[in-house]
Amino acid sequence: MDYFDNLEPLLRTFWYIAIPASLIFLIQTIMTFAGVDAADGLEADFDGDLGNSHEPFQLFSFRNLINFLLGFSWAGISFYKLIGNQFVLTVVAFLIGVAFVAVFFFIIQQIGKLSEDNSFRISNTVNQVGSVYLSIPERKSGKGKVQVSVKGAFYELDAITENGRIKTNEIVRVIGIENNTLVVEKI
Repeated sequence: MDYFDNLEPLLRTFWYIAIPASLIFLIQTIMTFAGVDAADGLEADFDGDLGNSHEPFQLFSFRNLINFLLGFSWAGISFYKLIGNQFVLTVVAFLIGVAFVAVFFFIIQQIGKLSEDNSFRISNTVNQVGSVYLSIPERKSGKGKVQVSVKGAFYELDAITENGRIKTNEIVRVIGIENNTLVVEKI
């Protein structure tokens, strides 16, 4: 501890912030990769949600505090000998801490964009091409079945036609939906 006692007060403060922030960040990272970290467990008394995102991102969270302190303290240590004015150094370190939080937020937003909604909606079948699985009788005589691919998955759905009978294995296009039944036409 003699090393820290001989340091100038501002540099010592940066080190006293950097060491615990780095250890907590390391623990958070290990917990995240191990799947233990579902949330940081601390909730603010106010809503710090940024509003224009559907992601569950809180601006004021323990994780963001650690990200800020990590950037702030290590920037202060790194630029201590380069920037002689302590006020300017503190402002630069503060801005870098804010940049760390901004980068973290940007990364979380980009990861959120990778999520994909693969739930089936019958409306996604309109204008899709499929093949008749069970022949489709004339409209008033009943329903047949078609196989249609939506987002890479095949679905077997009830179908009717406006025109005459369509035989098995014929290629059809979905032109509409009525009561969860596809309305198809022969191509």
